[in-house]
Amino acid sequence: MLNDLDHQLFLFLNGLHADWLDPVMTFISSEMGWIPFYIVLLYLVFKKLGWRGLLFVVIGVAILITCSDQLSAHVFKPVFHRFRPCHDPLIQDLVHLPNGHCGGQYGFISSHACNTFALASFITLIMKKFYKKIGWLMFVWASLVAYSRIYMGVHFPGDVLCGAAVGMILGFGIGCLLSMILRKFQNKHA
Repeated sequence: MLNDLDHQLFLFLNGLHADWLDPVMTFISSEMGWIPFYIVLLYLVFKKLGWRGLLFVVIGVAILITCSDQLSAHVFKPVFHRFRPCHDPLIQDLVHLPNGHCGGQYGFISSHACNTFALASFITLIMKKFYKKIGWLMFVWASLVAYSRIYMGVHFPGDVLCGAAVGMILGFGIGCLLSMILRKFQNKHA
């Protein structure tokens, strides 16, 4: 029943495409298009935490994304073997693929959703005391990237929602750990 609902919701959301929106969603779904956004985030971190804080955050993000990406790609996908919509024999002929690229055979959980929600949670936790609305920005960004994966025809809504949940758990967990380390380091050097 949940699988049928996920299929129906996917077909509805993926069916909301428009020619002008295809390149926009292709851009949103690409990792390289967000480099200016990441540079701004690094600047905001540096502005409030200095070079040492920036180094801690960069190391934390590297650990976070490595864990998030490896968990989603090398644990969930091989264990669950859930077809991507564009590989699912029941609906693959109904899937709109804006760039014609389907990706690997399995899609549960969405690595894009896991990684972006992990980063959103992590940055929000680390920077919320300096920038009150950073959480809104980060989670709107992560949601947009996650939705783009449905629009692109490569993930079911369930893949995206579960990826987001796993990412948030990782982001908050590693963020809490880094926050404790950063506080101890700052207290020691104060």
